Amino acid sequence: MTLAATPRPVRIAVDIGGTFTDLQILDARHGIARAWKTPTTPEDPSIGLLRGVTEASERFGFALSEVGLLLHGTTIATNAVLERRLAKGVLLTTAGFEDVLEINRHVRRDIYGLSPDPFPTLIPRDRRLGVPERLRADGTVEVALDEAAMPALLDRIATLGAECVAVSLLHAYANPAHEQRLAAMLRAARPDLPVSLSSEISPEIREYERTSTTVLNALLVPVVKAYLDRLEARLGEGGFRPLVFLVQSNGGVCSLRMAANQPARLLLSGPSGGALAAGRLAGLLDRPNLVAVDMGGTSFDVSVVQDGRVAVITQGEIDRLPVRLPMVEMRTIGAGGGSIASVDAGNRLTVGPRSAGARPGPVSYGRGGTEPTVTDANLALGRLDPDFFLGGMMKLDMPGTRAALQLRVGTPLGLGVEQAAEGILTVTNASLGAAIRLSLFEKGLDPREFCLLSFGGAGGLHATEVAGELGITEVAFPREPGTLSAYGILFSDLTQDIARSRLVRAEPVNLTAITEAIAALRAEADARLAEDGIPSERRRITIAADMRYHGQAFELLIRWGELSAPDAADLAALVETFHDTHRQRFSYANPGDPVEIVTLRAIATGLLEKPELGDPPPAERPARKGTRRVFETGAWRDIPIWDREAMTAADTIEGPAVVEEAFATHWITRGWTARLGAAGTLIARRETP
Repeated sequence: MTLAATPRPVRIAVDIGGTFTDLQILDARHGIARAWKTPTTPEDPSIGLLRGVTEASERFGFALSEVGLLLHGTTIATNAVLERRLAKGVLLTTAGFEDVLEINRHVRRDIYGLSPDPFPTLIPRDRRLGVPERLRADGTVEVALDEAAMPALLDRIATLGAECVAVSLLHAYANPAHEQRLAAMLRAARPDLPVSLSSEISPEIREYERTSTTVLNALLVPVVKAYLDRLEARLGEGGFRPLVFLVQSNGGVCSLRMAANQPARLLLSGPSGGALAAGRLAGLLDRPNLVAVDMGGTSFDVSVVQDGRVAVITQGEIDRLPVRLPMVEMRTIGAGGGSIASVDAGNRLTVGPRSAGARPGPVSYGRGGTEPTVTDANLALGRLDPDFFLGGMMKLDMPGTRAALQLRVGTPLGLGVEQAAEGILTVTNASLGAAIRLSLFEKGLDPREFCLLSFGGAGGLHATEVAGELGITEVAFPREPGTLSAYGILFSDLTQDIARSRLVRAEPVNLTAITEAIAALRAEADARLAEDGIPSERRRITIAADMRYHGQAFELLIRWGELSAPDAADLAALVETFHDTHRQRFSYANPGDPVEIVTLRAIATGLLEKPELGDPPPAERPARKGTRRVFETGAWRDIPIWDREAMTAADTIEGPAVVEEAFATHWITRGWTARLGAAGTLIARRETP
């Protein structure tokens, strides 16, 4: 099936998290997106995915054969790295540079630590092999590739039992010829052995980052391919044969072919969907400055929308391993509904980053969990209804929860159950606030100028309290926030990022070289979009540049637009934008200093058809459900309970109050007022003196 042949009316977006698999289902016949959740199956996430799709088809009345497009966000690559479930790999690099991974950048994160933890090295020294060759920084050959050494290298690779090979030669970003020749010989001798080339994965300067990214990609290829093979094997069940795209870290989607060959692009696959949704909602809500927070069962992700645009960075990291690929800028901490609370040897209450996950999950799930979590604390205080969790699909164990809180937290600290639960939430909210504060302060931004966009299954229970700590006076709760990342994925475009490092001064004398580099990037971008079946009228190619002042060791990513042949005025505008960005980020700029372009980038976008969504009508039942006993400001009180799905624009909620919907619950703190706004979003505002 191709993009031009997907007339089937149903589009499904899936975000597989650590605890739940979230789905958004859009049926073009009625134009309304519906949400669904099902527990994640860690042993094979594709099982939970197909189960969720089947459950949704029965619930919402569509046939599996009517699904034309499946947009799939996944944590399979992320979890494989974090849990070190990686293939056995070999690194081929220029002779004499076998230790680049261990030398890294000589960075000490704990500068006072006498025994700092060493940076992780995924391929040990005995599996890092030197290749006789050498390129200069300009790409010219200093030492030709010694092809006569290949038989011995191949024997060594076989002896080491390699399941994949990473190739990262010195200065291959400037001239990929030696890497390409090595790959051809490897594939001729071992066609079964996956080979990852740095000149294809991350063709940019900086040997350590380029090598680290290539190694990560190589070690992930067998893992991700095995998952994709299992997924494809299940796609024919019940007539379910959609066209499948996977979500990348940059927020776009890619084909199964690209995902299988370059799985490192999937490392932030799931969380990027939430940032995409935030960017869309910034326009719908007419709030160009949003700080988006996604709190699920395991983690808390923070992304910033400024002037209506989600920030993208060119380098991130996972578990202290640099990844030199474009990705949505995001800060993640281990704080979610499943984060475990405990009392350490110093009688200090800690929450997270350990998580109860999907199995056994929080104590309240009744699946064998014994350690209390953030979800358990919210339940014990009455903020969650034990009979209406996940819309009533799961009953929560209140007696077991209270007993675990008393045993594990209350008794060690000399507190009652309610005080223990409040302590857990206080610690959690402090951690969430710190992550948001750091995400804004490092950009020179003031939290008071932002609206907090709260989503994820657990986010609504903490948003107004965290916002109050930060001085934020407005919180937006989008419709069906528990599946908002999947909602963002629903509106993805096919995106490929192409980069070429070429260090030049940003001066008119270099316009010819810059124009030639842009032309080559645009040609490659256009060819890739054509290969993915994108018609010419739906292709968009934009240019960006990594820029710095001469002598700096870091760059800023500056967008340049859809230009093809820049003139002197275009170049001057680019340099001015760089100065402005530098001033905003670091509080100073040096307009008199020379500016360098280090890397030019092409962002190739294949515009997928965007669904037009209608608003579901409010449920025909009272919006005010009644009251429930909730522990608030030191006492049990009768607190109003509202039904989100039955609310209209005429309803006004005065805090303290609880707002419930099928897959999320929201706590409206005392002093806050909430009403429905655009796109069915619940907007809460704090009263100010």
